[in-house]
Amino acid sequence: MLILLTVAIAPSLALFSYFYLRDQFSNEPSKLLFQCFVYGAILTFPILFIQYVFDEEGVFKHAFSQTVLFSSILEEFFKWLVLLIGIYRHVDFEDPYDGILYGASVSLGFATVENILYLVEFGLETAFIRAFLPVSSHALFGVVMGYYFGRAKFTSNIPAKWLILALFTSVGLHIAYNALLFSHTNWLYGIIPFMLFLWWFGLRKVKQAHLLSLSHYHDQNSIHQ
Repeated sequence: MLILLTVAIAPSLALFSYFYLRDQFSNEPSKLLFQCFVYGAILTFPILFIQYVFDEEGVFKHAFSQTVLFSSILEEFFKWLVLLIGIYRHVDFEDPYDGILYGASVSLGFATVENILYLVEFGLETAFIRAFLPVSSHALFGVVMGYYFGRAKFTSNIPAKWLILALFTSVGLHIAYNALLFSHTNWLYGIIPFMLFLWWFGLRKVKQAHLLSLSHYHDQNSIHQ
């Protein structure tokens, strides 16, 4: 069991460490980052319960609607809601790049528990492919969502636009990811190019968040001089 837990958690820790170490502007409170991770982990259970109820009640007539559309919208909406209610107005949300860290932390909390449950059921044989696909994709969905939260809080007079983009962009990416897994007989031909695109898009948002944070701190220093 210890080996299984280590294998299940390691990809999330590695990905989060990567994004955390790229933060050049401030040291985020470890307590709040841990809370975000815990929030994401706790989200796993109500989401799984809702999915189970809908499945048992036969709400959806087509597997595509349930497996691709509903699960994508449900998971990203709950993560978005946690960031909106628990993090967006928090005093420690100090610059645009913070959104990247908080978004990734919530998503990786969810992905870690989901990964543990999956490996318990199906075994360690799936560990590598899950590290490459579900865990890293959830992290990048969180990065993109967090980027738009940073834009909403620090760079816009109309934050609602960016908050809506935070939800719809992450949902759109998640739907595309699930659709590729659902629709391709040989799904690797579709998912590998998509994951390359997702990494490119996510790292582009990381770079843009860095530039926004640099501008933010420059403006702050100018005010205090």
